[in-house]
Amino acid sequence: MAKDNRLLTIDVGGDNIKMAEFSFSEDGAVTLDKFAFHKVDNSGDPEALTFAEIYHQMLAEHGFTAKQVRLSLPVQSSFLRLSKLPPILGSNKAIARIVEFEARQSVPYSMDEVEWNYQLMRHEWEEKRMETQEDGTSLEVTESHEDFEALFVAVKNENITEYTDVIADSGKDILSVNIAAIPLYNAAKATQIKDNECVLLLNIGSKSSSLIISDFNRIFIRSVPIAGHTITQQIAKEFGIKFEEAEALKQRHGFVALGGAYEEPESELAATISKISRNVMTRLHGEISRSINVWRSQHGGHQPERMLLSGGGSTMMYVPDFFQEKLRVPVEYLNTFPAINIGPDNDRNALQAVAPMFQELIGLSIRQVVRCPLEIMLLPRGIRKQKDLNRRKPYFYASVAALLLCLLIFASGIRTMLEFNQRRVDRVKQEVEKTDMKRQQISSLMGALNGAKAAYTETLQIFKERNQWGEIIAELQSLMPDTMWLLTFEGVGDLPQDQQQSEEQKAAMSGDNTQNPEKRKFYKNAELKEIKHLRIEGCTLVFNDRTLQEKELQDKISNSKYFSEAKIERRHKHSELNLTGFEMYITLKNPIKK
Repeated sequence: MAKDNRLLTIDVGGDNIKMAEFSFSEDGAVTLDKFAFHKVDNSGDPEALTFAEIYHQMLAEHGFTAKQVRLSLPVQSSFLRLSKLPPILGSNKAIARIVEFEARQSVPYSMDEVEWNYQLMRHEWEEKRMETQEDGTSLEVTESHEDFEALFVAVKNENITEYTDVIADSGKDILSVNIAAIPLYNAAKATQIKDNECVLLLNIGSKSSSLIISDFNRIFIRSVPIAGHTITQQIAKEFGIKFEEAEALKQRHGFVALGGAYEEPESELAATISKISRNVMTRLHGEISRSINVWRSQHGGHQPERMLLSGGGSTMMYVPDFFQEKLRVPVEYLNTFPAINIGPDNDRNALQAVAPMFQELIGLSIRQVVRCPLEIMLLPRGIRKQKDLNRRKPYFYASVAALLLCLLIFASGIRTMLEFNQRRVDRVKQEVEKTDMKRQQISSLMGALNGAKAAYTETLQIFKERNQWGEIIAELQSLMPDTMWLLTFEGVGDLPQDQQQSEEQKAAMSGDNTQNPEKRKFYKNAELKEIKHLRIEGCTLVFNDRTLQEKELQDKISNSKYFSEAKIERRHKHSELNLTGFEMYITLKNPIKK
């Protein structure tokens, strides 16, 4: 039983909307507290009220307060199919794939566009046959068989959400969505249909009729597009009047003409309407006969033993007599009200006037307290996801509580361990402090030792690098051609082109230094700590304008083990002495600290 003991049931018919609010006692008794009936204008009038307007109007006028809702929709908006499944079913997933394949073959829409569901039904039956024995005698043998059938129902998403969105927006919790035939069958099984009989249940609505065959524990459902409005349309056509006027005539004078010899009514209008009604009912009987034949031939069903009528279209006079005459079985009206209690605040006369159309609401209500034979639901995907989330919330909260408890236990254990470890740490700290004092003493001594080693290494390196000058000069001397000699030799840090030179320096470097030696000025690095290059000035003899010898020296220097490259910075010719002066910078492969 649900936690909330109140339920609002809504049945959307072809031309009406019905609501009923039920309450449930602890012993499972169902009580009808309030009900409402509203006629819907389907004439196409643009000013006609929509479902949302009618729904909110009925809630306000009749004071429906239940938060939980079960909804029933017209059968004609659905697709139904009873499929016989293979003998070997396999897993539930295999069954679902088979039923879905059948649904795809029958539903003229993509499965993404519909809400669909199915119910698996078990069918046991016996087969009797005669077998010949070895002595020639015949013996009747009975074999038991077991079949499985799947009843699936599909409805377009938009045909459901146009109602469920309105209901959900009003703060209601939608428990289930069904087509009208399902709660009608459940209500009939709870009151007037036994498990060991085959009964035909016919619900004649306004736009369509639902034909249900309850055969023991099996069911066959079919929607027939012949109903009360069919009679009204024929009356309007016959008399050339509007649909509303024809409906009023049907209500005042309508009945089904009796077959055979009978006295016609004095009113010619009533006689005509009765004949029209009989013609429509004859067409409906033809559909019923075909459905029974399909049930018996294709599904191996039984012939119905009796018939139950429901729906607003079944209240026309002589409808039970007509079907009893045609089908030759007992016909009576379905009355499911014994399954519930009627609250004292209800208008019983008003309820009796619409009672044949309230059977679906009773079927929706009893599903709240008992397990029904058919429990197919067509909830939209959005509502199913929300309900699934709501079902998981208690487990989520329980998981969070368990996690918090575990964290508390874990934190307590951690705190105890931390206290124990802190005591150990305090003891270790004392030893560490003693060790640190010794380590600092050792570090101080190691620092003094490393300083002495560094000073010794640096001094040794300086002595080694000082010895390199002789080797560098010897190497440079060996590379010089015989026709070349040096004037200046000095070590520098960076090359002159890396520094900004004054106009005075450039002028000094571009002059004739042989004739004006006092004007020569060379860039020297301030606070030179490391010698990276050698700057040399020299002269070479020139013979008949041949290639200068310093180019030869430059190439040899580039291949030396001490030097990486040499660059000639300037060159000037002494025409009178037949000499060429040059200035060259030589890059050391290994710089020498000063």
